[in-house]
Amino acid sequence: MQTGKRLLCSALTLLMLAAGLLPGRKAYAYTAPEFRDAEFHEAAAMLGDRVKLDVSSLDQGYVAVSAVSDMRLKFQVIKDETTYNYDLPSDGTPGIFPLQGGNGSYRFRVMENVVDKKYSELYSFTCDVRMQDEFQPFLRPSTYINYTRDSACVRKAAELAAGCSDELGLVSAVYNFVCSQVTYDREKAATVKSGYLPVPDETMNSGKGICFDYAALAAAMLRSQGIPTKMIFGYVAPQGLYHAWNMFYTPQSGWVTVSFEVRGENWTRMDLTFSANGADATFIGDGSNYSDVYYY
Repeated sequence: MQTGKRLLCSALTLLMLAAGLLPGRKAYAYTAPEFRDAEFHEAAAMLGDRVKLDVSSLDQGYVAVSAVSDMRLKFQVIKDETTYNYDLPSDGTPGIFPLQGGNGSYRFRVMENVVDKKYSELYSFTCDVRMQDEFQPFLRPSTYINYTRDSACVRKAAELAAGCSDELGLVSAVYNFVCSQVTYDREKAATVKSGYLPVPDETMNSGKGICFDYAALAAAMLRSQGIPTKMIFGYVAPQGLYHAWNMFYTPQSGWVTVSFEVRGENWTRMDLTFSANGADATFIGDGSNYSDVYYY
């Protein structure tokens, strides 16, 4: 863990420099934009057989759906050759799902389990999506990154933001907060079941979590303060670990954190699980050993 702590301190120093303490760089007080929410609008939903599909917020980067069934349900978000499969509650509880594929034609399908692992289509709808901008899906809560304006993690993020000079300072503050407050829960990692969904407030309050929890907490905190943040699932070589981490966006100049170089106008990886638990820079590398599979 000493290695991890040294890396953390080095990263913090670099982040502080990049956040406005470099000579000649003018600092200012960071002001978070208005909170961007994601909601299920039942009155606007299209009705199918036991399905309510709300496409009223597609321009804001998400779709919402609820359905009722005695069987297990799946919701599919399909764009081009990519399909995202989600568990959908069968009791009518709405789900919020991002449109991570950007603008274009989407197909939404509610699938109902019929026998074993076989599903049949209960409802389908195809439409064209034009978002306000490319960041919309990554600035809002969803079923996978579940928070509200009243969440404890959002209040904490706002508290951290109040002491920051700019976006990079906020990323630094959230990074160091999560690294210092959350430890890896090996017991949970060994027993977690398929379909598990994190609750960022629970992760923050318990101080424990798996990679999914780390990534969801960081995304919730940064998104709530206006920093576009992706949660990514993929593989990390050479062990071939299936893992979750983050990417954040800032239009500011480049900076470095734990051997990841951040270029202005680019998305950049941020792996809090490894950083918080002492993985050294040789393991984290320059990002070339990360294979992205799914974005949320």
